[in-house]
Amino acid sequence: MFDLHLDLDRAAGRLGVQLAVRLRDAIRSGRLAPAARLPSTRTLAQDLGVSRGVVVTAYEQLTAEGFLVSRPGDGTRVARLPAAPAAEGPAAPGAAPTAEYDLRPGTPDLASFPRVRWAAALKQALDTMARTDFAYPDPAGVPALRRELAGYLGRVRAAAATPEQVVVTAGVAHGLSAVVRLTGAPLAVEDPTSDRQIPMLRATGVPLIPVPVDGEGMDVAALARSAARAVLLTPAHQFPTGVVLSSRRRAALVAWAEATGALIIEDDYDAEFRYDRDPVGCVQALAPGRTVLLGSVSKTLAPGMRLGWMVAPAPLAARVAGHRMDTDLGSPVVGQHALAHFLASGAYDRHLRQMRRRYRARRDALVDALAVHLPEAEISGISAGLHLYLRLTRPVPDLAEAAASRGVLVHASGPSAVIVGYAGLTEARLRAAVRLLAEAVRRGPSRP
Repeated sequence: MFDLHLDLDRAAGRLGVQLAVRLRDAIRSGRLAPAARLPSTRTLAQDLGVSRGVVVTAYEQLTAEGFLVSRPGDGTRVARLPAAPAAEGPAAPGAAPTAEYDLRPGTPDLASFPRVRWAAALKQALDTMARTDFAYPDPAGVPALRRELAGYLGRVRAAAATPEQVVVTAGVAHGLSAVVRLTGAPLAVEDPTSDRQIPMLRATGVPLIPVPVDGEGMDVAALARSAARAVLLTPAHQFPTGVVLSSRRRAALVAWAEATGALIIEDDYDAEFRYDRDPVGCVQALAPGRTVLLGSVSKTLAPGMRLGWMVAPAPLAARVAGHRMDTDLGSPVVGQHALAHFLASGAYDRHLRQMRRRYRARRDALVDALAVHLPEAEISGISAGLHLYLRLTRPVPDLAEAAASRGVLVHASGPSAVIVGYAGLTEARLRAAVRLLAEAVRRGPSRP
């Protein structure tokens, strides 16, 4: 049996996690070739001087991620991956930059996608789908998935949802675009908000009205003074500041919508990931007749799946379904059936629990590193989500360029703030990235 040359830092603890990282890196770099047979758990544990449980934990994690395969009688081998994996961390659509450390927000840890469990859900879907299920689908979505989503959102997000109110979409952006186009009302948006959404919203032709955000979320008094008759907001974890819409503002928002007949469009951004208390319930539960709730698996599983949903008042849900019949004939059915099985089996909940623990550890490492290297900066939005908002004590021109010159990709929010995503990097790599980010803040671009 070959020597794997795996070094573990016993003082750092979490040996099973360390071992999984070392093996994963060896597979990605090609040091462990496809189909290479690994030592048994007992043998490797003896070689490394650790308990067998440490090796079992690492092997199980990498098997779940698809890096290893285990078959009775054949031991554990390196999987034959279809292509070289992408650089660790999120990548913006159409963006070419790559770096050693990617702290841009918007993408979960893609290496943690539950390949084995999702493959089982796909197999179950294919084994149980009727012949007629492969015909043109219901444009509102597969009924089984709509039932599961209604139950899940009622249980986890406190939504007032029935299957008739649920429309399956190809992600939040798809649902948002359809609703905005169908209603055509002047739309209020948070200021600041996601740069990614603004071009898509402008393409609808609907007037956009920026409304400021403060420590309680969107300023509803300013919203009420505007000409908006629809509003898009992220009340559970505002992007980018991370603030939660206060109970006082929630009540004022609902009162405004009821008084004006306006529509609330609630992007349930990052709502599943709350670390310091239970997730905040959705606004839709307070005004189900005036609210559209949008969500997806883009942050919980992977954005490439293009699976999302909306919960809308029944008449609007029917209009959206009709719009889909006229434009795209609905979403692919196999993935919908698989997601329905994934929800019904509890696999989705188990995955979320696992990822909450992982992301909380990464958030804690990031916050600790910022306290060491940028103690003067103000941090907000740490109680939930996959990013935090970092306000600097002074403007730093070209901060993104300065960070990139040191191998760190960040999303600057003006010259005095940075949106830092932490989903895609391990704790050790986050600490290294923060040290370089702090250097960029203090010294500016690194010139060759």
